[in-house]
Amino acid sequence: MAGLTFSSETRGQFSAVARVRWQLFLNSMRTIRGRMEIVARVFTFLAFGMGGIVGSIAIGFTAWYFVYSGRADWLPVLLWPVFLFWQFVPVMASAFTENVDSSNLLRFPLTFPCYFLIRIAYGSLDPPTLMSSLWLLGMSIGIACASPLLFVPAAAVLLLFAIFNILLARMLFTWMERWLAQRRAREILGVLFLFMVIGFQFIAPLLRHFGNRSQPAVSRVALQALPIERLTPPGLAGEIIAHSLRGEYPLALGWFALLGAYTLAVLWLLNLRLRAQYRGENLSEALARTAAPMAKQQIRPGWTIPGVSGAVSAVLEKEIHYLSRSGPTLFTLVMPVVVLLIFRFSPGKTDGAGGLLGHAFDLAFPVGAAYTLLILTNLVYNSFGADAAGIQFYFVSPLRFREILLGKNLTHSLLLVIEMVLVWAAASLLYRPPPWDIVLATLTGVFFALVVNLTAGNLLSVYTPKKVDLAALGRQRASQVTALVSLGIQAAVLGLCALAILLARAYHHLWLAAIIFAALAAIAIVIYFLVLKRLDSIVLQRREAMITELCRA
Repeated sequence: MAGLTFSSETRGQFSAVARVRWQLFLNSMRTIRGRMEIVARVFTFLAFGMGGIVGSIAIGFTAWYFVYSGRADWLPVLLWPVFLFWQFVPVMASAFTENVDSSNLLRFPLTFPCYFLIRIAYGSLDPPTLMSSLWLLGMSIGIACASPLLFVPAAAVLLLFAIFNILLARMLFTWMERWLAQRRAREILGVLFLFMVIGFQFIAPLLRHFGNRSQPAVSRVALQALPIERLTPPGLAGEIIAHSLRGEYPLALGWFALLGAYTLAVLWLLNLRLRAQYRGENLSEALARTAAPMAKQQIRPGWTIPGVSGAVSAVLEKEIHYLSRSGPTLFTLVMPVVVLLIFRFSPGKTDGAGGLLGHAFDLAFPVGAAYTLLILTNLVYNSFGADAAGIQFYFVSPLRFREILLGKNLTHSLLLVIEMVLVWAAASLLYRPPPWDIVLATLTGVFFALVVNLTAGNLLSVYTPKKVDLAALGRQRASQVTALVSLGIQAAVLGLCALAILLARAYHHLWLAAIIFAALAAIAIVIYFLVLKRLDSIVLQRREAMITELCRA
């Protein structure tokens, strides 16, 4: 790791980059969208901050109890959740964070230490890192309250543990970028990641299932795995604090040296990847084109859909091709069925069959339908995100934007219909076929919610577009303003649906809710077409902002 010396030149370059970022922040506040993004980001950080403060108090109190009662060996029980949250949640929470590609700075004459420091700084300011740091701070305070003499060694250990987690998170991201540069590696890692996400959902049901039948065997396996757990970073941090509490300082120093060795190893791997990037490593998998004889290609005609214009059919065909080649999108298509499987095998209040919906089989179809509608909002509220620089072709083509958005809306509606059929089949097989009145109320309610979301999504797709890559996992699908506005719209729609269902239950006729939903859907359809009619003029007014945002590198 030679060359990581932070000279005055490095400090000057780092401060220059910080000034540029600050100036970009100030310039973004000159536009309405920029100010809205700032407000949305403030609310996001407040939400994460509240979670950090509440979690810090809970972890601090628990750490105090462990140390005060002489059970410092249990501290890894607190450190493991912090470690897992620190490493896995940033990917899941990327919908609420801004991903800055700092590798673009390599076009400027930066020194390697400055580039290294920038990569570390960008990764240390995300909300999950701040939350985890608050939790470790609360743990230090709790330990200090239980044993004031233990504060200095505990603070040193937890500080080293925090540095290890920051470096590990950055190292994993940089190496993942390297592995995902090849198409075959992307496919393999994508499949493994999707199976891992699904498998995590079944951990609790499996532990409940096997724990009740073979508790001695589970305990024996846990005892055998305990020595291995003590050699992991969370286990090491807990062992160091426990040995310090008992006055076993030579053992504590030995474990501290091992944790430091882990940190240095992660730092070396991170330095290896960043140095390769700094030296101009090109991860492109494109091959050089060779001259080939011109062959006559057969022109394949586009789709012809009865009752749909050629322009709308072309947009629908393009969207279907886009989505069918997106692994994350295909993954979301099966998630509603996976959720019903989890509910089916998760333990409920009793040990009876049926899991969480054991006494409410009829709710399986409405729950699956609601989840289906929620996961569709990632596409609906950012319809032009996958088009990226291709948005320019829309402006030079002889198409009206109302036709383009109508084709996109038809695609999203078709996906919802397919999802509803899958959810109904899963609910019927895992539980029992839902009654006709529940099916009718669910379908009309989902239709009303779909029209509302399509109307709002068309407007937000024009006012707050964001370039996305449908083939990438863990990337932000919409701007933060769109994310917060969509949450408010979903809350309002769910509130109206709840009121309609309560009113129908008061009269003991659930089909009354279907009539209310149909009336609300009729009003929403009128508003949808009014908005669709005005979209062409709105897009013309917003064309420069849309092209600038979607063509951004």
